[in-house]
Amino acid sequence: MEIIAVDTPTLGDRSYLVHDGEVAFAVDPQRDIDRMLALLEDRGVRLTHVFETHIHNDYVTGGFALARLTGAAYHVNADDPVTFEREPISDGDVVEVGPALRVRALATPGHTFTHLAYALTSPGEVPAVFTGGSLLFGSTGRPDLLGPAHTGELVHAQYTSARRLAAELPDETLVYPTHGFGSFCSSTPTSGEASTIGREKRINPALTEDQESYVRTLLAGLDVYPAYYAHMGPVNIAGPDAADLTPPQRADAAELRSRIDAGEWVVDLRHRTAFAAGHVAGTLNFGIDGGFATYLGWLLPWGSPVTLLGETSEQVADAQRELARIGIDRLEAAATGDVRKWAGDDELRSFPTGCFADLAQVRHHRPVVVLDVRRQQEWDEGHLEGAVHIPLHELLERMDDVPDGEVWVHCKSGYRAAIAASLLDAAGRRVVSVNDDYDANAAA
Repeated sequence: MEIIAVDTPTLGDRSYLVHDGEVAFAVDPQRDIDRMLALLEDRGVRLTHVFETHIHNDYVTGGFALARLTGAAYHVNADDPVTFEREPISDGDVVEVGPALRVRALATPGHTFTHLAYALTSPGEVPAVFTGGSLLFGSTGRPDLLGPAHTGELVHAQYTSARRLAAELPDETLVYPTHGFGSFCSSTPTSGEASTIGREKRINPALTEDQESYVRTLLAGLDVYPAYYAHMGPVNIAGPDAADLTPPQRADAAELRSRIDAGEWVVDLRHRTAFAAGHVAGTLNFGIDGGFATYLGWLLPWGSPVTLLGETSEQVADAQRELARIGIDRLEAAATGDVRKWAGDDELRSFPTGCFADLAQVRHHRPVVVLDVRRQQEWDEGHLEGAVHIPLHELLERMDDVPDGEVWVHCKSGYRAAIAASLLDAAGRRVVSVNDDYDANAAA
């Protein structure tokens, strides 16, 4: 038996392919199913089953498309109100995947009401459990994604579900979650790259604390999550197609200027220092090197047209793949190469970057606006004296709240500050982007 993790680090998720040398099953596949198809071909195995742990809130599933393409049975909870044909599965159901792999469904509500985990046994092998958004590495999935009216019920269910897994599965059982790894679906940061039920019994708050303490601590620590999550559930219930990764049409400088002037989002994928040094007026900087899809999906008005600018066609292709994973399929155009070619006859715009030591020096000499775009929880843990706080995801609606004058914008590492700086620059503000590590250097 081989269990292969298919990582999507930009979304903090993992899918899994499991095979015995002949037949295989997949758990929670992402929408870009070509990765799964390549693994199947490489291992020379046939996919017979696809399992979903839940209707996902953070990405568009590839399960429906993968099952339809390969002829595999598609297992989705019998109680999920999907609009497509599937093999319904419920608590206690057992699926034999070939002669060697036995998969048992376990109801584990908490992340959603209909969440399932899948316990895997195979003769002579260490047992495993695919926990989706239930039991994570040192944490659990967040219970508030279905709205505040359900959070109280779901958080208690999540505690009970984690306890069920710990009680019913042997300590040596390997734990394979879908969420964690930086995902906003995790209620608290996860720890480690691998785990077992025995390890979780020692470190996981759901298994070490009483229910009242677990619930109180978890609810107090919940932070905001990306706005695009609201669109993922309905898409997944409808049975989404596979990602269409056909390259977008090419745009010249005149078309780019026309799109910018029309108010469309023209997104520059380059690193933040390159963007600050020179960019086309009105373009926005969401670097492909960071949480590109998360933050673009969070800020972009849903359904708005997007054009991508990248140094290479590979950069654009990577960005297109990431956007398809969260259901942004409408790419109007793209351009690659030198930034001066994108600008045509227009002058390039630029703005300075600096570090926290530079900011401290400047504040000794003249008044500047310090804009902190971190999330509320980060701000509450500590912030610079005199700073203005507008979380990045609120900035577009609160531009008028940014005081007049020269704005020094910072976040935790520089990535979100660069996005904010590009938004302010496009609005005609005088801005300096702090490209520095807050935790290490803010004391300056």
